[in-house]
Amino acid sequence: MPLMDATKWAGQVFGDGWVTSRAGDAAVVEPATGAELGRVGVAGAEDVAAAAVLAVRAQREWAATSFEERAAVLRRAGGLFEEHAEEIQDWLVREAGSIRPKAGVETHVAAQECHEAAALASQPLGEILPTVKRRLSLARRVPAGVVGVISPFNFPLVLAIRSVAPALALGNAVILKPDPRTAVSGGVVLARVFEEAGLPSGLLQVLPGGVAAGQALVGDPLVRVISFTGSTSAGRAVGEACGRLLKRAHLELGGNSALIVLDDADLDLAVSAGAWGSFLHQGQICMTTGRHLVHSSIAEEYVARLAEKADHLPVGDPAGGQVALGPLIDAGQRDKVHGLVTASVDAGARLAAGGTYEGLFYRPTVLADLPPRAPAYVQEVFGPVAPVLPFSTIEEAAALASDSEYGLSLGILTRDAMRGLALADLVPTGIVHVNDQTVDDEAVAPFGGVGASGTGSRFGGGRANIEAFTETRWVTMQGNIATYPF
Repeated sequence: MPLMDATKWAGQVFGDGWVTSRAGDAAVVEPATGAELGRVGVAGAEDVAAAAVLAVRAQREWAATSFEERAAVLRRAGGLFEEHAEEIQDWLVREAGSIRPKAGVETHVAAQECHEAAALASQPLGEILPTVKRRLSLARRVPAGVVGVISPFNFPLVLAIRSVAPALALGNAVILKPDPRTAVSGGVVLARVFEEAGLPSGLLQVLPGGVAAGQALVGDPLVRVISFTGSTSAGRAVGEACGRLLKRAHLELGGNSALIVLDDADLDLAVSAGAWGSFLHQGQICMTTGRHLVHSSIAEEYVARLAEKADHLPVGDPAGGQVALGPLIDAGQRDKVHGLVTASVDAGARLAAGGTYEGLFYRPTVLADLPPRAPAYVQEVFGPVAPVLPFSTIEEAAALASDSEYGLSLGILTRDAMRGLALADLVPTGIVHVNDQTVDDEAVAPFGGVGASGTGSRFGGGRANIEAFTETRWVTMQGNIATYPF
């Protein structure tokens, strides 16, 4: 039986059951064709406020349930992601412009996140502390309460479930605001999976919406934690607002990640890794390889081989056949990408491949001979663009890789892994992959960046998730009431 039914969503948001949105509805659009796939409710500020009230009520009962009950719901959700993987992948292909292998990664990780969260429910949630008095002293982790999750369009399922699943497992309620451009694969899918998994009503409320809904979620006093994934500019605004309201914000933001190719690297493997890192999902990934730093002795050959590979990668509708790149998410994103490429060429960069588009299909692009501060090199492009810059020494490579406001991911390719690890220690970054490109994620690994890339590793693995979605409470107990001199 299908999980999804597009005829049911018009005008609906997903709160205590499926309720009529006060703000109306919007089209679910396929970027490859412009076709309308369905309609989904759009949440406004009033919807968010109502959802928060319902979430508070539901969370109290949920936090009081046995960890076994919470774990069982998460296990069933993981099984449903596996059972309905092909159907969900179809939505990721059509709504998000994903190629099929990328969509497969999303459904696999979604199931993994749920299974790992099920195990999280039974993890120790505190420690016994020393105390100078004759009593028992505990540091206990308790649910934060209502968690607001704001997720983006690029990996819509993964970047929602990685916060939703652990937050629920730890006894919280969640209000999820997915990007309205991927409201189904980043929102409705989760609502339906957890509904079928038996999650009690009101604990997961999915409210697709724009800026107004996001601001309302951040500002609602009943929402105690915000888990935000998106652009650095939007993240700064979220962090500032949360700071004023004295609520925690976990911010996973932009990136301009470097791939360093040392002189001893296998060139064929390096070019393949570099192409994957820059062109996967049209470069619309926070960890995308945004800067290729290549030793000067092999840089010219690297550019030639990368350009040749880019020229032969098929670009087209991922629902219509096997392609390497699908469409960019919308015309605004395409125009931003093309503007950065043309500005860099105008400044003196050499266009070795790509730089053209048809509709929302942008050709994989390679830029060489970059002038200092070329826009496509220093900024996050969020498109299929690979700027290549040579270096001569390890020290120069480290300086170039460090010369960015971002610090999310770093890849280093070399035959000497220990040499690569020593180089990694010279570059501030939240993630390092020696002998791999920059794009990778697992449910069991901490994830996050430094600098303009966010507030550190706030997702993944038991420790990071417990810290993210619980509060620490000091508890003491003694047999008799303490005596005092007055």
